[in-house]
Amino acid sequence: MSGPGDKKQLGRIMLQQRLVSTAGLEALLKEQRLHPDKRLASITAASGKVSEVDLLKALSEQHGVPGVDLAQVVVPLENLALIPFEIAKQHSILPILVKDDRLFLAMADPSDRRVIDEIEFVTGRRTFPYVALHEALQVLIDSCYVMLERGEAYYIGPSVPADYLAQIGLGPVSMAPSAMPSLPPEPMPDRGGVVIANSSAPPRGQTPPPQDDEFSFADIMEDEGAAAKAPPLDPAFESRIAPLPTAPTTQRKANAKVLVVDDEDDIRRLLRRVLTERGYQVIEASRGLEALAAVRDHVPDVILLDAMLPEVHGFDICRRIKGSKRYGHIPIIMVSAIYRGWRFAEDLKASYGVEAFLEKPFKIAEVLAAVERAAEGRTPDGTDGDALSDDARAALTAGIDAFKAGDLDSAIEHLKRGVRIDPLAFRLHYHLGLLYGRRDNNIFEAIQALETAVDLAPKNFPALKNLAVLYQRAGFKHKAVEMWERALGSAPDDETKRGIKDHLMSLL
Repeated sequence: MSGPGDKKQLGRIMLQQRLVSTAGLEALLKEQRLHPDKRLASITAASGKVSEVDLLKALSEQHGVPGVDLAQVVVPLENLALIPFEIAKQHSILPILVKDDRLFLAMADPSDRRVIDEIEFVTGRRTFPYVALHEALQVLIDSCYVMLERGEAYYIGPSVPADYLAQIGLGPVSMAPSAMPSLPPEPMPDRGGVVIANSSAPPRGQTPPPQDDEFSFADIMEDEGAAAKAPPLDPAFESRIAPLPTAPTTQRKANAKVLVVDDEDDIRRLLRRVLTERGYQVIEASRGLEALAAVRDHVPDVILLDAMLPEVHGFDICRRIKGSKRYGHIPIIMVSAIYRGWRFAEDLKASYGVEAFLEKPFKIAEVLAAVERAAEGRTPDGTDGDALSDDARAALTAGIDAFKAGDLDSAIEHLKRGVRIDPLAFRLHYHLGLLYGRRDNNIFEAIQALETAVDLAPKNFPALKNLAVLYQRAGFKHKAVEMWERALGSAPDDETKRGIKDHLMSLL
């Protein structure tokens, strides 16, 4: 539930967008005080004085994410298996679209990072939140889960254009009258300010639509969108990349290196002491991104990894490392308290390839025994953490050649192959993001690639700047502002800093 400050903020936005008069807003706030369990947006929608599309625009401005018109969505109901009904109802969330490793989520409170983090952790998918009207979303959640229990395949909003349904292979015959939730009976006007979430797969026996048409996300901004005003992406393979930190030049010791990753200082100090006493060289990290950097820079022999970390979950770190040809040999020992949220995979060894799993509170003897077993079976690797492997470098070179030859698709495939070989290589993720960014229908792939590049090099200015451009283009205003502010701190000169400050002022 939004607090009073949020309600006042939404009221100011509605005034600024001239959706209500001052007297009209006072009347709405008075009505809201009589019904404290209802949100200001719901009170306003019920009054009929502001269209729901205009309310979505105001909510988009409030939360800094695009809005989603639930009357114009097509939801594959198989998506609902990702989130239990009780969780969806409690937090007012609905998975409207799943594509590869990305999840698009309708939310009443898209600023609730805790919910988004849990969903990313449990599903293993990058989650993109979209704001929806609370009461309409609650009704749709009930309807969709009932439809799922009846074995139906799709929810189709009452205002989805017929030509669009035909385009994705869902005609009127697919719409069961009983499937329609109690949304407003009058179709909402499509004024170019709503997001339409498409089906990720056609019904059985029908031809799938072209991949390029799979998304139709319209801009949510009132003035043709701040996305159109965003600076351009850097040219692929041509931008000047700020130098990455070099790996330590200390000589590799005979004793095994153990990377201890835990956000609790006391636990790291304890493990450092007992492991050092037994002759191990200990490297510490307290956060997820710091851990990934330590793997790249030090190539440890054993990783002692806490499951719950700031920034990047331990399971995600494990997935990245074990998916790498270069670092996948490193044994990982996961350590965690009993997770009291949703259940994650029961068999961690089979799902993530971990060497061992220890529960907190642990016994030191158990930790030492697990480290000893892992260290005995280690595969030494003394390569420079910043250098690309021969195979990864060949993939990068092939990508550059394909791009210069005008074959963007082949260039992307070469870089994707390089990422599979070396998923901790900054240059591969960075250039892959720039290549994806040249195609409008791959903006989320571009964001994901540049997010990974920023994870690997948090102060790299070109990566931060280009990620800000992509977030702004996609309509995620708050994320764009966050990245521009981070880019400001890494800007190479005063002129660039002044330009970023001016741009931030235009966004704020």
